[in-house]
Amino acid sequence: MNVYRLNPVTDPRWAAFVADDVQSSIFHSAGWIDALHRTYGYEPLAYTTTPPGCKLTDGMAFCRIRTWLTGRRLVSLPFSDHCNPLVNSPEALSALFAAIDRDLEVEGWKYAEFRPLIAPLAPGAKLAETEAFVLHVLDLRPGLSKLFSGFHKGCIQRKIRRAEREGLVCEEGQTERLLRIFYSLLVKTRRRHGLPPQPMQWFRNLVACLGTNVRIRVALKGSVAVAGILTLQHKNTLVYKYGCSDERFNNLGGTQLLLWKAIEEAHTEGLLSFDLGRSELNNPGLLTFKDRWGAARTTLHYYRWALVSSSAVDRDWTMNLAKCFFSRIPDPFLAAAGRLLYRHIG
Repeated sequence: MNVYRLNPVTDPRWAAFVADDVQSSIFHSAGWIDALHRTYGYEPLAYTTTPPGCKLTDGMAFCRIRTWLTGRRLVSLPFSDHCNPLVNSPEALSALFAAIDRDLEVEGWKYAEFRPLIAPLAPGAKLAETEAFVLHVLDLRPGLSKLFSGFHKGCIQRKIRRAEREGLVCEEGQTERLLRIFYSLLVKTRRRHGLPPQPMQWFRNLVACLGTNVRIRVALKGSVAVAGILTLQHKNTLVYKYGCSDERFNNLGGTQLLLWKAIEEAHTEGLLSFDLGRSELNNPGLLTFKDRWGAARTTLHYYRWALVSSSAVDRDWTMNLAKCFFSRIPDPFLAAAGRLLYRHIG
């Protein structure tokens, strides 16, 4: 099979292909890839066996990442929980892998990384697992009362009721005001974790590129913001991508209320699933929190196709280095660290 290359942001066939493909997610969308390009300068790229001018029948999306810190890489896709190859036959997938292998050698890339929901269909000697995560997905097809009864009584149901008694007010939208409130909470949360926040421009670009498919949701006690989440919608799925809070008010149940409101709205709009996002295997607190919503677990496996042996260490060290430092520097410097570092670690 012949393999062709295209830009999934500028080629109009890609958006139509993603809209039709049953395996696609928000992370395949042209808007998500465009936000990555605008924020971090990554070069969008997709491989397909479909000739130019024809309706796409398969595709595998990547970003070309070139940085002095982490080198030259192909990633499918940076900062994306999962990104299945949208390919229907082993023969087509093998052809795409062969083309990627040639490009790695000719263009001098360190590796190509894949983040599928399932294992790739055409594994080879150069394809090795590098990381694993847990993905939680809540089935929204049962009625709201049944969904609510499936939540943990103490940690979820009672927190939601507490938030309602406390009179927390939930606001949602894509306004600059809500974004600033959300970002102030994000900085607090990332500081607690000893990590810099993602750049503010990343969230502005998500809104600009994805429009109403992005919703910023904040919970307020009077005029004080206590929690925030950011969700993404693609077809019949709502994705919980980012969450943050002011830990002084965590006992009020703001995060639980926001997630419940998001579930209520998604169910009312006829969506079928709520993707609670990936979690690291060594984060038992987050895993337990998501378990308590009654969401089903699956394991995500990430893979690399490399000309030489490669591991995830070269990407992870920047996030593990100097956590103590990040937890103590002033907010403007913490935000600046995020702007400097994130483009290197996608």
